[in-house]
Amino acid sequence: MSLSSASRLHLKNARLMDPVTALVSPGGVVVRDGLIEGFGAELARGPVADAAVLDCGGALIVPGLVDLRAFIGEPGEEYRETFRSASLAAAAGGVTTVVAQPNTTPVVDDPAVVDFVLRRARDTSLVNIAVAAALTKGCRGQEMSEIGLLKEAGAVAVTDGDKPVTNAQVMRRALSYARVFDMPVIHHLEDPDLVGQGVMNEGEFATRLGLPGIPTAAETIMLERDIRLVQLTGGRYHAAMVTCRDSLDVIRRAKQAGLPVTCGVSINHLTLNEFDIGEYRTFLKLNPPLRSEEDRLAMVEAVAEGVIDVIVSDHNPQDVETKRLTFAECEPGAIGLETMLSAGMRLVEAGQLRLSRLLEAMADAPAKLIGLDAGRMAKGARADLIAFDPEMPWVVEAAGLHSLCKNTPFEDARMSGKVTMTIVAGRLIHTYR
Repeated sequence: MSLSSASRLHLKNARLMDPVTALVSPGGVVVRDGLIEGFGAELARGPVADAAVLDCGGALIVPGLVDLRAFIGEPGEEYRETFRSASLAAAAGGVTTVVAQPNTTPVVDDPAVVDFVLRRARDTSLVNIAVAAALTKGCRGQEMSEIGLLKEAGAVAVTDGDKPVTNAQVMRRALSYARVFDMPVIHHLEDPDLVGQGVMNEGEFATRLGLPGIPTAAETIMLERDIRLVQLTGGRYHAAMVTCRDSLDVIRRAKQAGLPVTCGVSINHLTLNEFDIGEYRTFLKLNPPLRSEEDRLAMVEAVAEGVIDVIVSDHNPQDVETKRLTFAECEPGAIGLETMLSAGMRLVEAGQLRLSRLLEAMADAPAKLIGLDAGRMAKGARADLIAFDPEMPWVVEAAGLHSLCKNTPFEDARMSGKVTMTIVAGRLIHTYR
């Protein structure tokens, strides 16, 4: 029976893992009408009536990943990334839901633009595309967007992408209004005045390279201010990416005080540090910058403890024209949809993170944060699943990646762990052999 004509899909000969419970057991999954009809050990081999069969070859079946932070150039900058190309990269990396950032052209600050993006994504993307709308008009940080109308149009969160809201009064009002509509406010932590002309982490290594540095205080000062505003308003607040130990202390105190605060970290800041920049490697110029090894280890420990809630790719495609410049002049950003999970396996192999916790931070936790029915293994849940071989070796070759731009920080890196199948709403969209 063909996959297209079957009323059911039977994934057999697999190992099932629920990231929340961390239980792993041989079994199978039956999918019907895009939903998980059943799963368990009894479905490992046996025939299922009216079902097409996919033999998983003993691979691990886990919920598809949810990436809270990815820039897609469409609309306006399709030369950097389209919904189609981003979805191909996401599928290859096991990401079944991508939250697109609003700082496109035009900015996603109007319900009509939200509707356009969702319709365009439905027509061209293989994976689920969710929309984070702009927190302020034009992402300029001066006038709050119509948060209620944006949510009604389908936005799952509000953020100004990689631009901070420096006006405390605007941020206070946004948090207050977002609370009324139960919308999470996702904020990029950066004090532009402290960043100045900085291009990498401030410290001895930046001095050796002769590059202006960015102090960690540029992040923590903004975070401290935001936490005070959360205390005033009670709004749901998510720090998009934390990168240093001092920020973790602020997050811990906020959570201990019972504030509705969560935070994320990029896979780059978990697996790379400032020394990886080496001889001015522009693909490792990021915003926020890569920090010290001590800060990186603190981030990993915080993920393991649950202080950091989610891991993101921070997918930011840049073409050759913006990267083939000096380190100080090139644009920050790196692609990451296709390599996020495999890069995270480095931490698992090093014994620094349990696989279940890695998957929880990449699937269940981000889905819950924005209220999506995704990232979990449960009867009746969306059948967004991936087959994953944690031990399969591969080498990252930029030319073979699906993104339109090839600015990966992991070029020629040896990885372990490969997604062999990706299923979205019960439909097989990617295979790797």
